[in-house]
Amino acid sequence: MKNIQTPRLILRQWQDSDTAPFIQMCADDDVMRYFLKKLNAAEATAFMQHMRDAIETRGWGLYAVELKATGEFIGFIGLHIHPPEFEIADAPEIGWRLLPQYWHQGYATEGAKAVLKHAFRNLRLDKIISFTACLNTPSERVMQRIGMDKVRKFDHPLVPDDHPLHRHVLYEIHRSDFVHHTFC
Repeated sequence: MKNIQTPRLILRQWQDSDTAPFIQMCADDDVMRYFLKKLNAAEATAFMQHMRDAIETRGWGLYAVELKATGEFIGFIGLHIHPPEFEIADAPEIGWRLLPQYWHQGYATEGAKAVLKHAFRNLRLDKIISFTACLNTPSERVMQRIGMDKVRKFDHPLVPDDHPLHRHVLYEIHRSDFVHHTFC
């Protein structure tokens, strides 16, 4: 896999040195606020291995992100494929998760724009989706900033009906729309 670089970030394959900060991120109350539960160390390590394997197999996936200036691991940004039984996911999903000290600095938007560019220009994907709980307005704002369009709201099939995170919002962007955005 070739790294994806932006002015401030390197999106790359996972390394063993990412394990400790990734476990910390998956156990952080603020980071995991819009998920059903935090991940323990074993779950986080298994998830990281799954992301590493996906990149190794396909050549793309949810990339580890480091700051160019310091080499620090700050989270992940990339593409994910859901199982076919998850009907809402009819295309790869773009997603991101960063350690809290790196929020509100434009890193998610910067990295996500680079991933979209790679997805449409190099991988020649036709469509990318993204979704999150309706309560997760910070992620929804990133979706808007990277040029995605809101498609609809839906009830997440894996979230209990009475849970505050049950209602989700779905966004998408097509390759044909992407080329019209000025950030290309």
